Amino acid sequence: MIAHDFDYYEPVKIEESVQLYRNLKEAGKAPYYFSGGTEIITLGRLNLVKPDAIIDIKKIPECNQFGFDQDHLFIGAALRLNEFERNRSFPLLSSVAKEIADHTSNNTITVGGNICGQIYYREAVLPFLLADSICITAGNSGLKMRNINDMFDQHLLLEDGELLVSLATKKEYVKAKSISIKIRQQWNTGYPLVTVAALNIEGFIRVAFSGVCPFPFRSESMEQILNDRNVSLKERIAAALQKIPDPVLDDIEGSKTYRLFVLKDILTKIVKKLGDD
Repeated sequence: MIAHDFDYYEPVKIEESVQLYRNLKEAGKAPYYFSGGTEIITLGRLNLVKPDAIIDIKKIPECNQFGFDQDHLFIGAALRLNEFERNRSFPLLSSVAKEIADHTSNNTITVGGNICGQIYYREAVLPFLLADSICITAGNSGLKMRNINDMFDQHLLLEDGELLVSLATKKEYVKAKSISIKIRQQWNTGYPLVTVAALNIEGFIRVAFSGVCPFPFRSESMEQILNDRNVSLKERIAAALQKIPDPVLDDIEGSKTYRLFVLKDILTKIVKKLGDD
């Protein structure tokens, strides 16, 4: 448990949660939105975060939605990762989500909690970056809808008090051919050495990464190189690796050299699987 007292709220409407956050900030409190709460609880135990108030969004209907309209799949930010082990409507998200943590943890970790978290892997964001998903957020100026690639730069760029409500993804991207590969240094669960997710959109391979740098990312410059079929696959991959944002991680999970070695193998498999090589 978190080792200090805090106020706890369970709003049932988006507007109520945003107003609560604003009122608490004006009262000098440090409020946190809470969906699964795995990271807040973990960091709270270590005194790395000290919330004065928790705003639990799990009772807000829009944060729990899952379903299609005519053009999009809507996924609420409060949905737990294990939902996608059972429901494979978005195969790439299911493939990535089931590997994020062990089954017990995935019963608690939510899509929004993982995307908005502080731990730098945040693998749940990868399918949404690749699929040009739309983030639906709520803040002091009301609801906003923005492409996640315009909002995500090392982390999701939310204003203070802005809440990620859900994500909308076009049907054709949800159903597109895809693959994800996660390599760990040891064991079958735990933090990744490297995770790569890829989507084939009309013959063009998109790629996004976690565990390579201290933040997840999608690189359009790497994509352009990998899709240049006038160059050999080996040359493409070597050139693409030169476009990785610095720094490449060099830590207890694996050295920079080893990460690049593993990444080269993963990209080879992905291009052969999704491309025409």
